[in-house]
This record gives sequence, C-alpha cells and structure tokens, in this order.
Amino acid sequence: MKPFLSVIIPAKNEAKRLPLTLVDVDRHLKQAEYSSEVIVISDGSTDATVEVVTRFSHLMKNLRLIVNEENHGKGFVVRQAMLEAKGNFRLFMDADNSTSVDQFENMLPYFKEGYGVVCGSRAVPGAKLEPPQPWYRQILGKGGNLFIQLLVARGIHDTQCGFKCFSEEAAKAVFPLMKIDRWGFDVEAIALAKLFGYRVKEMPVRWVNDTRSNVGLKAYISTLWDVVRVRVWLWTGKYA
Repeated sequence: MKPFLSVIIPAKNEAKRLPLTLVDVDRHLKQAEYSSEVIVISDGSTDATVEVVTRFSHLMKNLRLIVNEENHGKGFVVRQAMLEAKGNFRLFMDADNSTSVDQFENMLPYFKEGYGVVCGSRAVPGAKLEPPQPWYRQILGKGGNLFIQLLVARGIHDTQCGFKCFSEEAAKAVFPLMKIDRWGFDVEAIALAKLFGYRVKEMPVRWVNDTRSNVGLKAYISTLWDVVRVRVWLWTGKYA
C-alpha cells in the first residue's frame, strides 16, 4: 500500500543518537491515522549506524535502510531518499530528533491550503528553541539568512532548519534537478520550488538544540558559497 507519509532521516555516524530518535518516530507514527514509511540513509558511516538500523528493522515494519559506503553529503542523501520514497508527503528530519515527527501534524493544514512545501522554522513567531542557540550562532544565522533572502529565498527566515516536507508532486519536480550535495541543498530546494511555482510556507517548530552539534564556521561559509552558485545557475538557466 502506498504510504501517506515518508519520513527521511539522513545519518552519518549517528549510532548513539539514532536509537532514541527511532523509538520516538515509531511511537508517534503508530498513533497516527495514516500509513507511513521511515527511510534512514547512512552517508558513509564508519560507526555502528547501519547495525543499529538493522536491529530496529525487526521492530519497525515500515523501516527501510539505504547504505552509502562513501560519504556524499547531506544534500546528496536527502535527494536520494526523496526520489526513493513512495509517500504522498515526504518529510526529512535530523537524526538527533531536534524536531519531533509529531509536528508533521501541524503541516497538514497548509498542504490542504495548496502549499507544495512546508518548512519548519526556528525564526518565526511561535517557534521554541530549547535551549536557545549561543549568541555567536544567532548572529551567524541571522546574517547568513539576510544574504540568502537577498539572493534566492526572499521571505524565508530560516532555510537551514532540518525539518521540511514536500508534497509528492513538488518532490518529483525539485529533487531530480538539484545539484548541491552538501549544506546548501536546503536553499536550493526552496529556490527550485519557488521557481516551479510551488507555494512555500514557513511554520514555527519546537527545536531541541543539541549543544554537541559539530556544525562549524566552515559549514556556514560552504552554505553561503552554495547560495551564490544557485543564484548563478538560476540566472543562466542551468535548471531547465
């Protein structure tokens, strides 16, 4: 049976954090009135990520595992899973469960209104960050977002929140044409959705901030460079 919702979890060396995430995802989806599938994509993991997911496959009948022996980047594996997914709606979330899958319920009214993409956001009224991000991350995030809005994603205040859902139609239109394999893929996905005429909605979420995050300055610089590349590709018609 075709699932209503596909939940995509990219994972690189997430053996420690995945078990609790999968337990939480399974608990919420079992209570839902719709059918679902969960796809975990190992992005060149060198720890026990694959073994953890394999063990859970005996407990979660709707769990699928995709294994990449080499690391390609979050954008690559999310694109890969989006095109492998079967759901009417295709949600990707972080392996650390920063935003719980139950918040998908808050997205459904917007899809019913005709939106093709709904993005979780930590920067719009109603969003909750527990605990708030350090001041230097807030400054980097706000400065980077102004740059992103100016170039490709006007009106979207948090392009990098790892909780986004696409309708099946939007996913099939956007992801086959994407070129960014790493951090800037969120921006590219939003830019392409807008280019193809899909309405994009930003929705506040509850975000549990993992203070152990290893996303550093290099990732911010890489993302901004990807934004420039996307802007150039839009200008030159590379997404035809």
